[in-house]
Amino acid sequence: MRKAKLQDIDKIMDIIRMTIIEMHSYNNYQWDENYPQEKDFIADINEGNLYVSERDGKLVAFICVNQVEPDEYKGLDWTSKREGMVIHRMSVHPEYRRNGIGFKLMNFAETLAHNKNISYLKTDTNSMNEKMQALFLKCGYKDIGVISFLGKEEPFYCYDKLLGDVN
Repeated sequence: MRKAKLQDIDKIMDIIRMTIIEMHSYNNYQWDENYPQEKDFIADINEGNLYVSERDGKLVAFICVNQVEPDEYKGLDWTSKREGMVIHRMSVHPEYRRNGIGFKLMNFAETLAHNKNISYLKTDTNSMNEKMQALFLKCGYKDIGVISFLGKEEPFYCYDKLLGDVN
């Protein structure tokens, strides 16, 4: 894993385009032409919050982890009130899926939180995104509740995880 660079944008957007096509094939409209956009990833990179994974010199996955919580999170009964980090935009190139890369991205987010002395993670995904839901549960996340995002028809499921104590 490494921090993303502006030079990675084209490869990230290629993964986004392929991911959107796949998502739409099973009626998941979490991502579309409006979100996420190149400007979202440029901001992530400039803020130092976007990380990429490479295999054989090829960028194959990315994850954004920061402390920015959507306003929609406010009404939920989260496991903890403590400061946490939030997992946002994450995807694995379709040709590299089912190789444990998503699991490694989630583990990386935990390590990143620990390194910042934070022991709490939050995230969400579209209710139609059964693959991400399964990944979150496999990684030990707890289903917290349901939110709605403006402009999205389907609800989003929220998850969190308390990590081991941070020294």
